[in-house]
Amino acid sequence: MRASRYSSRPFRAGWTVCLVATVMLAAASPAKAETAACDTAGSWFDPANGRRLNHIEILANAADHAVVLLGETHDDAEHHRWQLSTLAGVRAHTANLVLGFEAFPRRVQPVLDRWIAGELAASTFIDESQWSRVWAFNPDLYLPLFDFARLHQLPMVALNVERTLVAAVGEQGWQNVAEAQREGVGEPAPASHAYRVELAQVYRQHRNAKGQDNRSAPELDSTLEDPAFVRFVEAQLIWDRAMAEALAAAHRSVGTPTVVGIVGSGHLRRGHGIPHQLRALGIDDVMVLLPIAPGQPCEAVDSDAADAMFIAAPRQQPAPPRARLGIFIETLEQRVRIRKVVADTVASRAGLVDGDIVIEAAGVSVLEHGQLISLIQRQAPGTWLPVTVERDGERLQVVAKFPVTFE
Repeated sequence: MRASRYSSRPFRAGWTVCLVATVMLAAASPAKAETAACDTAGSWFDPANGRRLNHIEILANAADHAVVLLGETHDDAEHHRWQLSTLAGVRAHTANLVLGFEAFPRRVQPVLDRWIAGELAASTFIDESQWSRVWAFNPDLYLPLFDFARLHQLPMVALNVERTLVAAVGEQGWQNVAEAQREGVGEPAPASHAYRVELAQVYRQHRNAKGQDNRSAPELDSTLEDPAFVRFVEAQLIWDRAMAEALAAAHRSVGTPTVVGIVGSGHLRRGHGIPHQLRALGIDDVMVLLPIAPGQPCEAVDSDAADAMFIAAPRQQPAPPRARLGIFIETLEQRVRIRKVVADTVASRAGLVDGDIVIEAAGVSVLEHGQLISLIQRQAPGTWLPVTVERDGERLQVVAKFPVTFE
């Protein structure tokens, strides 16, 4: 029997039958089988060999696991449609399910409970969970999943922690974050070398985009010893660990349900991230399922990327880019504080500085950072946004001038 890459539990016998049939098909016409498996929207394939997998068998086996992780690109509607379809298929095999969402920090768990209890309208649920503040992606992408959970009375679990915690780790390092600020998150399992290399590539791309890292590719190894990168890895590990702890706790609750996690694919690929932390927590029975765009050759997909991958429909035309100010912000007692101003951005050119308290934007009082994000995103290319800030006890007004095109 074929075992899940991230699980000690073997797949059911039917899975083996499916693979035997697939092997026979591949032997008859290898090129055609490979194309059908990796290029046909709506089909599943095994990244280890590029062979097509049976939809029903995958869902039946998923229902037999402790934790099932469904990846996503947060703003891709096709990924969320796939998640809903997969969730419905798993639900057909077991009613003992719990859903976990990266989109919610732990502190809003009572709001999720009230939603499942039928006490909140959708608009109220989005408002009370502070969606625009903590996640900010279009809620319409996720609402069908929330509706499904409530319709079938499936508990929803908030997996995430506050962004301020992740940011603090990235700036100070985990050991320098006070125990009271750690939100109960435990010591994460160390990252493997392979995960650190992957994160180094992400880190360098991010810095290159901001003009902060122009080193050549052969110097990539030096990134691994960069203290700022070490903190970056620690921040990612805390993020992974926090979500793994919430998933493990949900599975170990009364009835030991199968827990389906709705999280970004970057936390799942190749068994790094959340699966790695789950193993450290004693949860070995994990299945990772990822969506992928059609048209990619099988050999371009990492053989250990996931237990199975689904060919999603082509991504719809993305929404046009929106205005960005170039700041990191946080809400402190109904006051929005600029934690960091990114260099060479609209904010820096306007004269905003770290520590400014935003009082008004476009003449509207700002009490929490979701409001400010919304006001910024409403700006059209080439417009000016007056911003009133408090700095060293004085009120100042600056004008943020947006470019004529957004990237």
